[in-house]
Amino acid sequence: MVKRTSHQDVPCGVARPLDAIGDGWSLLIVRDCFGGLTRFGEFQRSLGLAKNILAARLRHLVDHGILEAVPAADGGAHLEYRLTDKGRALFPLLVALRQWGEAYCFAPGEAHVRLVDRARGQPLRPVDVHAQDGRPLGPEDTVVDRSGIDGR
Repeated sequence: MVKRTSHQDVPCGVARPLDAIGDGWSLLIVRDCFGGLTRFGEFQRSLGLAKNILAARLRHLVDHGILEAVPAADGGAHLEYRLTDKGRALFPLLVALRQWGEAYCFAPGEAHVRLVDRARGQPLRPVDVHAQDGRPLGPEDTVVDRSGIDGR
């Protein structure tokens, strides 16, 4: 994997996670895990990714605690990759990214896969942001609080 600048010391909740999930292949692997894929070969077939790149991405996700490598359920010699609690917590992020992509990355009427409620087959409500008291919030309703950073 190409060495990138680390954001580990940046006091920003957007920058820091990029060290763990900041490349597209990693997010697609996590997406595939939510879809039930667990084995190296399944990821390779789904993504068409070179073995060395896939292996590096899987190692990276394991190192960051997003996936865990476990012995195969069938008792085989290979490993399976499972989402950890930290990895499962990425679900709302992937739903929001998917919904943004559906809204802005397809032509009107263009066919695409959809994420639906398993029980009812209905599309999900759009992900939105609410204040602790339940009020809907937009970007104009928020501010980055820098208190406590560098003595501010």
